[in-house]
Amino acid sequence: MPNSKHSRGSFQQLLLFAFLVITALLVGVALRSLFQYETLMTESRNAAARALALSGGAQSLAERSAAMERAGRQSLVLNDAMLRRRFNDAVRDATVVVGKLVDNGLSAEAVVGWRAQLAAIEGLMDGPSDTSLARENSVALQFRELDGFNTAIAQQAQNLIETQNKALAERIENAGDRLMRQVLAASALAVSLALAFGVWLARPFKRIERAIVGLGQNRLDEPINIRGPADVRRVSQQLEWLRLRLTELDADKARFLRHVSHELKTPLAALREGVSLLEDGVTGALNPAQREVAQILQQNTLSLQSQIEALLRFNAAAFEARELRRERTALLPLIEEQIDAQRLQWQAQGLKVRAQGDPVTATVDPVKLGTAIANLLSNAIRFSTRGGTITIAVSDEPGVARIDISDAGPGIAPADRDRVFEPFFRGERQPQHAVKGTGIGLSIVQEYIAAHGGNITLLPDGPGARFRIELPRAA
Repeated sequence: MPNSKHSRGSFQQLLLFAFLVITALLVGVALRSLFQYETLMTESRNAAARALALSGGAQSLAERSAAMERAGRQSLVLNDAMLRRRFNDAVRDATVVVGKLVDNGLSAEAVVGWRAQLAAIEGLMDGPSDTSLARENSVALQFRELDGFNTAIAQQAQNLIETQNKALAERIENAGDRLMRQVLAASALAVSLALAFGVWLARPFKRIERAIVGLGQNRLDEPINIRGPADVRRVSQQLEWLRLRLTELDADKARFLRHVSHELKTPLAALREGVSLLEDGVTGALNPAQREVAQILQQNTLSLQSQIEALLRFNAAAFEARELRRERTALLPLIEEQIDAQRLQWQAQGLKVRAQGDPVTATVDPVKLGTAIANLLSNAIRFSTRGGTITIAVSDEPGVARIDISDAGPGIAPADRDRVFEPFFRGERQPQHAVKGTGIGLSIVQEYIAAHGGNITLLPDGPGARFRIELPRAA
């Protein structure tokens, strides 16, 4: 078991962690958006309050100015102390209003003229009573000037309101753009994290799948050590235990087959020798019925010996398939070598064997791949009709070397297609006047091709039997 300090959480914990990371990212963006929204709402309320204060202040300033003019001129004409106090109250209120306008953003320079004009009016209000009427005319003129300043202040207040509204609108628009960019970036990051976590967490399961396929294909020499979450490592350890157990069982099976075959060969040899002695008349002359029985015994002993030897060959092939000696090999010369090795067999049948295709190379064990091709060729020679043509074509596909073998025989019966690679299976379409096969040739081919990481398939008849081998170009 791995050390605890190096152990990771289970798949469920890692999946929960990934979910929490993505959720935290999205929640963070949502909270940031909420804070921005609250900030903009506060700024909007403040801007509305300032706008209301500016607009109301400008209107109130005009009203206070009118009240000042009315009370001031009347106090000069009537020389009334009460009216003068009203004038002073109006001056004080107007000054307060102007101060509030400045506090709400109106520039101090905008009210300098107004205050100077007000000071001039207040100066005219003081003087001897005999000059009141003359001063009243001057005050009226000064108030007209003050109205002009009031209008300018109102216009500046309106401009300030519009400027603030425009600035607020721009901030809202910029905040919306930033929010949209943040949402898009967060969404893209969340999708990327989800994909990354998905690929990262799915990788151990792909390795588990490959390990299970390897066990199913009897590749028992490859140790299984899958890194990942704790539960994935536990599955890896169980698969490794299963691999070791299958290796032991496979070795036990091989030992059992060798032992049984050896134990059977000894009495079988004695039986064959005894039958031969009977046929040779060593124990006495045989009548026709006895000789027929002896011949039947001889045929069955030969068949039994052939089956035992086929069993040993298949067991040896399954064992040797795990020990490949790969090297870079040109496929066409290898195929032509196998064709030349069986020249006598196919010429005796009046057949033509043709190798064609691309000059493809692959990293393979040339001996075992040659044996597989030889078995397929021998099978094609056995089933092809006299005068036919056997074609072996090599083609180069992306990352794969392909070998197609077509014979000139009757093809595989539909009922036999699913069982054609089973050991010791012989189909119903057997050639006439040919030695009965053992049914292990295609099984050995499948063992050797699977050991290379490739596959062999039976293609649809067209005509005859067509087999296709696909091998990875690199080991």
